[in-house]
Amino acid sequence: MGSATSELPSHRTPLNDTAETGLKIVVVGGFGVGKTTLVRSVSEIRPLNTEEVMTQAGVGVDETGAVTSKTTTTVAFDFGRISLNDRMVLYLFGAPGQERFWFLWDRLFSGTLGAVVLVDTRRMDDSWYAIDRLEHHRTPFVVAVNRFDDDTDRYSLDEIRQALALPAHVPMVDCDARVRHSGKDVLITLVNHLHALAIAEEATP
Repeated sequence: MGSATSELPSHRTPLNDTAETGLKIVVVGGFGVGKTTLVRSVSEIRPLNTEEVMTQAGVGVDETGAVTSKTTTTVAFDFGRISLNDRMVLYLFGAPGQERFWFLWDRLFSGTLGAVVLVDTRRMDDSWYAIDRLEHHRTPFVVAVNRFDDDTDRYSLDEIRQALALPAHVPMVDCDARVRHSGKDVLITLVNHLHALAIAEEATP
């Protein structure tokens, strides 16, 4: 999978006056799985990112695995914004993937209503920590499988669900983090999931 994304907005899109609901959403997953790319591709404002060039000091500390061509890493978080409709806006926070920055995750989860777990099927083990932390915080999430061009093993969503031991109620979708409409579909899936959970909770005696 290449790194090119949908074109970045050339100017800041003002927040719609009719916006009534703002949701904080975090995007988590392993290193190099596409979190920064997803936030960049869907954001209607020029996203804030804290990517730094990887240096020799990170050798032996940062696990690059199947993404040896990656030269930068997020050291704090990415931030973007997308309006799903006239009344609902999502504030997106992309969490850093390197293990040495995981201590920031609990802070990012504060006030979060839902999350997207991005998965690279070449490195599914990298998804465990994200799923564990979300379950610990009882944060609802969806799993988005970011399909890479050089992924020769095309595992089905059912196979991935089984490998990650995901409950049946957790939504799973395929996506291409580089493409705006694909990333937006992931976020819509998450919002629909949150809505369904809220309705179910209200119906519980």
